[in-house]
Amino acid sequence: MQFPDSFLQAEVPETPVSFHIEDVDVDLPDEQILVSWLLSVAAAEGQHFQEVSYIFCSDEYLRGINVEFLDHDYYTDIITFQLSDHQIHGDLFISTDRVADNAHTHAVSFQHELCRVMVHGVLHLAGYGDKTPEEAALMRTKEDFYLGQLGL
Repeated sequence: MQFPDSFLQAEVPETPVSFHIEDVDVDLPDEQILVSWLLSVAAAEGQHFQEVSYIFCSDEYLRGINVEFLDHDYYTDIITFQLSDHQIHGDLFISTDRVADNAHTHAVSFQHELCRVMVHGVLHLAGYGDKTPEEAALMRTKEDFYLGQLGL
């Protein structure tokens, strides 16, 4: 008996966005709202959203990833690993320590800064960079626009 190809495809996750917490305590905003928002960002950018895993961790955990995989020995708020081209598919590691520090520095709430970093990762997966001043300015404009959709 021959099965249709659709039966042989890999199992599709219940939701294309998953949240994992490593070595920190973090209160996430409403996950259903986050998922809907992130999917709407991808749609607005004309991108197919396949699957994204958010991994929330400490500064030290993320610095270890930075050293091991990118050969960078410094703290950062997010590291984005793109798993396939031409679609939103990747693993996003976020340091909640950096998020808290950045929130304090910019006088915004932790939730606001956390959502900014989360959408920053999606925008990277959508093809946006932030290495040049022009790229960084466009990234910040996009972040602010999408944060506005959440009322932040």
